[in-house]
Amino acid sequence: MTERMPFDDVTELFDRLGEELDEVGTALEGRVRTEVNVDVLERDEEFVVAADLPGYDADDIDLAVSGRELTLRADSDEETEYGGGDSDIRYHRRERRSRSATRRISLPGDVLESEAEASYERGVLTVTLPRPGVGSGEGTSIDVE
Repeated sequence: MTERMPFDDVTELFDRLGEELDEVGTALEGRVRTEVNVDVLERDEEFVVAADLPGYDADDIDLAVSGRELTLRADSDEETEYGGGDSDIRYHRRERRSRSATRRISLPGDVLESEAEASYERGVLTVTLPRPGVGSGEGTSIDVE
């Protein structure tokens, strides 16, 4: 009679779980959801929000402010082709990747929605929101430069 070790079942369970998670990760590689880290700081006349969005273009980013909430969305599609571009070549592999990021940020006070400005440089989005003021309640779109 062979003696079983007390943790053999647990070890086997973790091994199977690891294999299943690898399969799920492979299936999800085409669509990546990015976590957006933000800093919100307050100055005498404005709030400034800095958000990390590496790998996006300014055109990929949509911003809106309504009352005390700033919403940012970024979507990017990339396509990589292997096998060349000649008409005689058939693809053996063609990969696509789509990334998106969404974040809603509660602002610590009222802002002048119509005077909000945004810039995007080296993967960092900076949104300047002048205050004080009361928004219209309808929201205002912010252009990213």
